[in-house]
Amino acid sequence: MSLLVKNVRLVDPAQNLDGLGVLLVVDGKVEAIAADAAAIPKREGLEVLDGGGAVLAPGFVDLHVHFREPGQTRKESIETGSRAAVAGGFTSVCAMANTKPVNDSVAITEMMLTRAAKADLCRYFPIGSVSREMKGEELADMGTLKAAGCVAFSDDGLPITNASLMRRALEYTRWLEVPVVAHEEDKDLAGKGYMHEGAVSASLGCLGIPAAAEEAMVARDIVLAEHTGGHLHLAHLSTAGSLRMVREAKARGIAVTCEVTPHHFALSDKELMKFDSDYKMNPPLRTEADIQALLEAIADGTVDAIATDHAPHGWDDKEVELPIAAFGVIGLETALPLTLELLVNRKVISLAKAISLLAWEPAKAFHLDKQGLGSLKPGAPADFVLFDPNQKVQVDRAFIQSKSFNTPFKGWNLPGQILGTWVAGKRVWG
Repeated sequence: MSLLVKNVRLVDPAQNLDGLGVLLVVDGKVEAIAADAAAIPKREGLEVLDGGGAVLAPGFVDLHVHFREPGQTRKESIETGSRAAVAGGFTSVCAMANTKPVNDSVAITEMMLTRAAKADLCRYFPIGSVSREMKGEELADMGTLKAAGCVAFSDDGLPITNASLMRRALEYTRWLEVPVVAHEEDKDLAGKGYMHEGAVSASLGCLGIPAAAEEAMVARDIVLAEHTGGHLHLAHLSTAGSLRMVREAKARGIAVTCEVTPHHFALSDKELMKFDSDYKMNPPLRTEADIQALLEAIADGTVDAIATDHAPHGWDDKEVELPIAAFGVIGLETALPLTLELLVNRKVISLAKAISLLAWEPAKAFHLDKQGLGSLKPGAPADFVLFDPNQKVQVDRAFIQSKSFNTPFKGWNLPGQILGTWVAGKRVWG
């Protein structure tokens, strides 16, 4: 099978490419990129697609999703989560281990991969748990889990409070050449809080989670990463202090990467004045000053990836009083539109940099670039997305493909219509 996509703006940060051109796909791989179709040799049975001047970019790579299978498929399944992913332009997703049962065994990993293969939509990469049953007491069998297909290890949803266990995880994964993904939260400092601790929480009389709860753990784990030489990946950072420490650690050559989410650079803790649980997440929405720090860190290269932390919940988890509502929001379909609206259109970063943070840099962070993901280099898998950065989308139930609808962006009108998504040359959306 061969496909020629013409009349598109090709943007591939991995090749420092941004300009009009054509893309040739043969047998599921990128065969060639050229400025004009005339440069492509004629082929029998070649399918030609006119992109109408839209942007063609490498398929996005999400380092942080929760697809809830096994155990909570009423919220999301691997199939419905994968559909949400490709609807948002994501051709590869890395799924966290906090399923029920936890992904701490080869049997669970293999089941996940089998379900993903059956869905046949996006590439699905399981993340194994750091500790058995995510209890934080003893390491899971990481070597066996990596051999089964896990690309990273995390107890996300829970912090690894045992510093000795975290040290051993970083030492072991250094040998395995995979990252430890840390959910940074000092549970003693966070207590029973459910929003950011600050002026807003005080005015509302709500229990808060201080910035220090995140920052204290970030500081500890950066020390451990320096001590062990292991690769530490910091999930969903939300505070100015955390990003300052990452910036300084990178300057010292420590193996630290990090991600931020669109909801953390889009919204502040003032949204909680609505008492709407769709604004409740962990880490919580922070202050305007923290948002500004996130934007600066995105612009200066401190941040390695924009990840969604896609966390679907049912209405019964969310439509309850704020203190007892579940933490988390969905984000796969809205990631590109929010990035375009809040980062590109406001001149925080260029379109090429935005695509880099959604595709190439996350692929490198989890070493998926070794499989050719995150780029359109000749010979790489033909995973790509075609989108119109100017065409508006309305965030409503028809737009959201996830099984759940717990988004704080209901009713938002945003730029960034996905026209089509391809995985290995096969059109899976649009």
